[in-house]
Amino acid sequence: MIKTFARSAALALAIIAAPTVALSASDSMMPVMVGGAKMLPTRNIIENAVNSKDHTTLVAAVKAAGLVETLSGPGPFTVFAPVNMAFAALPAGTVDTLLKPENKGQLVKILTGHVVSGSLSAADLMTKIKANGGSYNMQAVSGDALTAKIRNGHIYIFDETGGAAKISISDVNQSNGVIHVVEKVLLPK
Repeated sequence: MIKTFARSAALALAIIAAPTVALSASDSMMPVMVGGAKMLPTRNIIENAVNSKDHTTLVAAVKAAGLVETLSGPGPFTVFAPVNMAFAALPAGTVDTLLKPENKGQLVKILTGHVVSGSLSAADLMTKIKANGGSYNMQAVSGDALTAKIRNGHIYIFDETGGAAKISISDVNQSNGVIHVVEKVLLPK
């Protein structure tokens, strides 16, 4: 009885002391829900994203940029997917301006600045952050630099301007990679 209590107390203490990464889709036996929709690992990034009510702006932008076919492809990709509120936080008129056909190049650069080749789970990111002295540098498909760091127990992705996007839902597995939901739009320098 005492040994069981001691093990339970030690486990509880370990859980309390562990850093909080974000809600991790792989930590639950329940279906992964993002934006009110089930995210099925048998579907690709686009097939899942179009069902999330929290990513309607991202989906519209991906369509306007002509990236649907790319993000439906084999990958694998790691996508840091901004929610609608992240786009709404941009200066007034920014999204409407970016969605215009004449700004397609800039839109493609911003969107591909949220995509990294390969499939990086939250555990992969944490391991790489710790192994590299507290930060892990990545190159986005756009060519822009992204840096992952742990702050207050959460993984943040920093863009070249110093903007930080917190991962709020991690490890949403797809047939062609993984999505990490972020709360800010990452911007190129």
